Amino acid sequence: MAADLKSGLDAAGEHPCDNRFEAIIDSISDGVFAVDRDWRITCFNAAAERTLGVSREDAVGKRCSEVFRSNICTDACALRYTMETGRPIVNLPIQIRDAAGARVPVTVSTALLRDRVGKVVGGVETFRDLKLVRALLLDVERLAGGGSIMTADPRVKKLLDIVPTIARSESTVLIEGESGTGKGLLAHAIHESSARSEGPMVTVNCAALPETLLESELFGYRKGAFTGAHRDKPGRVQAAESGTLFLDEIGDLPASIQVKLLRLLQEKEYEALGDVRSTTADVRIITATNRNLSRMVEEGTLRQDLYYRINVIRLEMPPLRERSGDIPLLAEGILRRLSATRGKVVEGVSRGALGRLMGYDYPGNVRELENILEHGYVLCEGRRIEEHDLPDRLFGRAARDDSSTSLGTVEAGFIRSVLARNRWSRTDAARELGIHRTTLQRKIRRLAIDLPPEDGRTARKAKRASLERGKNERRGAETQSPRPPKRTMR
Repeated sequence: MAADLKSGLDAAGEHPCDNRFEAIIDSISDGVFAVDRDWRITCFNAAAERTLGVSREDAVGKRCSEVFRSNICTDACALRYTMETGRPIVNLPIQIRDAAGARVPVTVSTALLRDRVGKVVGGVETFRDLKLVRALLLDVERLAGGGSIMTADPRVKKLLDIVPTIARSESTVLIEGESGTGKGLLAHAIHESSARSEGPMVTVNCAALPETLLESELFGYRKGAFTGAHRDKPGRVQAAESGTLFLDEIGDLPASIQVKLLRLLQEKEYEALGDVRSTTADVRIITATNRNLSRMVEEGTLRQDLYYRINVIRLEMPPLRERSGDIPLLAEGILRRLSATRGKVVEGVSRGALGRLMGYDYPGNVRELENILEHGYVLCEGRRIEEHDLPDRLFGRAARDDSSTSLGTVEAGFIRSVLARNRWSRTDAARELGIHRTTLQRKIRRLAIDLPPEDGRTARKAKRASLERGKNERRGAETQSPRPPKRTMR
């Protein structure tokens, strides 16, 4: 409530909560209360009753600190600040305690309360229960497909378009890509679209477990298999029965377990440690890696037959630096998720902060973007993340008082990446960007985008010219070569 509130008070400032005014404030979903100059509550609406578990009859007449017991009541009361300075407070995150003593995260806004002649007779405060906001945001996130892959990139969209087709099969899938690109999300998307979606999806990070534990974690063990094995323990394969087993970082699988995984893939059978009987597994296997598996096969660190088994359907998640156009979309989703689970709402990032985000290379990909935005979210004091809220690594060697990356620079970098992806073909790049070719040409000139001496078009021209020269040279050689002598008849 940024402006002073003028109520239907009389000049003496008596009881602002007449029946009409009471009906109005009871229709407001936020909690509302008013105090007089002695800090005694004169008005208390229905939403305030629900949030605090205190009835209007019990609240009216008491000092507000007795009812709210906020973490700022003693030393930094927002309403006192407004009444002393005349300046309103807007959406300040604080905590109050309800009647049961439980902490309730809220945001408060304050304003002066004046009578008809403009005299200040007290103050009014509204507060929004962030638990309700959080629940609403979580519902929105769930309806919007929270946890799914958010993208505007054509390559990732193409991957998502074929997910239902891949999901209908039982073939093994290999997802390649750098760490943090969202390989796990893609695996989940395949599982959720498959006939196994009602079954479990079990994830095993092959790089996170030592070799001595990985086998027992995967396949389980029988009682007495080793010292300390006092009972049977099922493995992750059994836990994924009728569902999907996701083996992340498959390139870190030890050689001793590769052959056992190969048997599971080929014969759908495995043996728990200490067991002499084979168990049949009904699981679909999806694998992921950030390593070059074909090179590992050449080096002898990965079995060739296992590589061919897991590389039936190969998908590749591009790094975030190659799809910088997704950054604003991802940032919006990440901040929505943080706002839904933390104690304050941050709506977005400023123009300057977005420029910094767009100009960064993200060696950690989407996972690093999440960490950067969480850093900014924690330090942010307003509704939007500013440049100074971002980590130092986004600024490189430049000082924080340097001018932010211009949007023109960001746009030029994005267009250049699209051109490079399309082998510098203006026609193909314009098609991917969804703009006309002449529009792209104007942007290239305006943004002074440096282009290689040979692009896709000039390379084709050079090839045609080379072929034409070859034909001419062959024709010239034929005309210059000596003709065989004529045979004479005798």
